[in-house]
Amino acid sequence: MKSQVDLSIKSNLRYDIPAGLVVFLVAVPLCLGIAMASGAPLFAGIISGIVGGIVVGIFSGSQLGISGPAAGLAAIVLTGIQELGAFDIFLLAVVISGILQLIFGWLQAGIIAYYFPNSVIKAMLAGIGIIIILKELPYALGYQAENGSLLDSLKGFASNIQPGILFITGISLLILILWEQAFMKRLKIARTIQGPLVVVVLGVVLYLVFQNTPWALDSSAVVALPVADGFSGFINQFTSPDFSQWNNPKVYSVGLTIAAIGSIESLLCMEATDKLDPFKRVSPANKELKAQGIGNVIAGLLGGIPVVQVIVRGTTNIQSGGRTKMAAIVHGVLLLLFVMLIPQVLNLIPLASLAAILLMVGYKLTKPSLYKMMYQQGVSSFVPFIIAILVIVFKDLLVGVGVGLAVAMFFILYNSYKRPFILSQEVCDQEGHTVINITLPEEVSFLNKAHLQKALNLIPNHSHVLLDASQSKFIDPDIIEIIDDFVVHCTYTHIRLEYIEKPKSKAKKVSPLTKLEKLISDIKPHKDKSDGLT
Repeated sequence: MKSQVDLSIKSNLRYDIPAGLVVFLVAVPLCLGIAMASGAPLFAGIISGIVGGIVVGIFSGSQLGISGPAAGLAAIVLTGIQELGAFDIFLLAVVISGILQLIFGWLQAGIIAYYFPNSVIKAMLAGIGIIIILKELPYALGYQAENGSLLDSLKGFASNIQPGILFITGISLLILILWEQAFMKRLKIARTIQGPLVVVVLGVVLYLVFQNTPWALDSSAVVALPVADGFSGFINQFTSPDFSQWNNPKVYSVGLTIAAIGSIESLLCMEATDKLDPFKRVSPANKELKAQGIGNVIAGLLGGIPVVQVIVRGTTNIQSGGRTKMAAIVHGVLLLLFVMLIPQVLNLIPLASLAAILLMVGYKLTKPSLYKMMYQQGVSSFVPFIIAILVIVFKDLLVGVGVGLAVAMFFILYNSYKRPFILSQEVCDQEGHTVINITLPEEVSFLNKAHLQKALNLIPNHSHVLLDASQSKFIDPDIIEIIDDFVVHCTYTHIRLEYIEKPKSKAKKVSPLTKLEKLISDIKPHKDKSDGLT
């Protein structure tokens, strides 16, 4: 029997601080790149990273999720800024989106997270893994095409080989793979210092060593963080919303769009992160919506782009050994300190080092063993899984999730259509009549109409029919109409019909959810004194 693991924040700082440092290093280029793709000031991405780490980290119930700016909202932010005409007007829409998310949380809308099948959640993880690999390969190889195309980047790489970048990528991947081996995990240094942190430190050392040599890296191959001129320059990078536009209907339209899509993406990432949690904790969905709402209100007030929970940073946190929400808070605090005090240090980190870390993250999300496992689960799981991955990779994350959900629903309906009832073997009763047992399932919908009608039409005259609906919780009115017509039909064909109906209880009906809520309310709350933030 496994000993109980202490998951309090205080007891896991030795895991969370190194993990937070690695997430911080990965988050820096992501915050800058997403801000650039969104058409927003670069510093707006950093603000969102800080708010997502510290503010959302404190209020969220997710122990391993990391929030910040997300690539999935980049197009919406870009369109929103253009539609509203100014970035400060857009910030007001971000504040409004946060208020709406708070309302969603109070309305208990977070339950939507639990209606997505596992095949779709795993497809989202695998699809994001593929996207990470495709996006990071150019940085790992040392050549990024101007149009961002992977094919053009690979073609350009052949004529623009940079040995320094290739060496850093190769040695980084070797260290990350080595750190995963069983014999390394037995060493104290490997348990104390995480592999990604070693990769980043070594990358900085190699960047400095390669200077003034043929293997030197140019400025485009390292992190490029804006450097403010003193503390006043740092403060001047913050922007306030234009509250004079409070009566502009377009602001509310953009705010609602950000709130709706950001909430869905955050809930999906929360669910996916919970699936990867080695301790299998379940995050409270409504609390997560409220935390995202608070985060977006503050991000909008300070000049940041929208905040959502992001799966890339969450999986990096898990792979780096993070155990509690302190890793998210540490990553946010480090973002604030480094950007405010020593941004020049971050500009020494090669992008190849970060690319190697993300390539390993991407591979772990889309391992071949995952595809084998989904295939073994059958067509109804594998087909939605594969289709969702393809749409996510070639189209969009939320569109892919929606298509995967639609395909999964199709298989549910198809299986219900194929198995409308159980028809037992025919036997003879004491009077010599043929006895046909028809047992209806728990849910009998209109999809079962055709099969049931066909079966009843084939019953020969003078038969003995036992129609068992004792297990049915719901019977569609269309089905009831068919049964009523069959009763009349039996009087003319000398068919003996016995109908077994579920006995009606005189007791007041109480839903299982109501019973569960009452049971929970009777349990005395227990406060964990070791964790002051939960």
